Amino acid sequence: MTTTPELAPVLALAGLPPAERAGWHDICSYSDLTAERGACAMVEGVQVAVFRTFDGDLYALSNLDPFSGAYVISRGILGTRGGAPTVASPMFKQVFDLRTGSCLDDPQVALPTFAIRRVPAGDRVEVALQAPRQAVSEVPVEVTGPDEHRE
Repeated sequence: MTTTPELAPVLALAGLPPAERAGWHDICSYSDLTAERGACAMVEGVQVAVFRTFDGDLYALSNLDPFSGAYVISRGILGTRGGAPTVASPMFKQVFDLRTGSCLDDPQVALPTFAIRRVPAGDRVEVALQAPRQAVSEVPVEVTGPDEHRE
């Protein structure tokens, strides 16, 4: 797996104690988010795509489209597939599950997802840049033996 520059600050947080990596960052007012539209927020050097559905649910994923390399996920089209809330990339139209980040068209690919919450006091939306949650389809693989590409 190749780490993109966008994820470097996020992955660096993984080694911090939970109290330090679970910091919440104010993004915007809940009412600033239009239902069924995305917004992009820059949080500690990471572009985060933030979505609000018609039901009022909030989701936060990486804004980087892994297929095109462009930061465009926040401009994607929201929908559902099999009851799952989704976003389709505006570039090549791959569909991602908003809950897990998993690509529904290619199970080998997933977007990092981030914790998001609505704070009743002031009606604010906050995102936590903790280590990204692994999508359901991601399974750690243990390599046993030499790496033929590095010899």
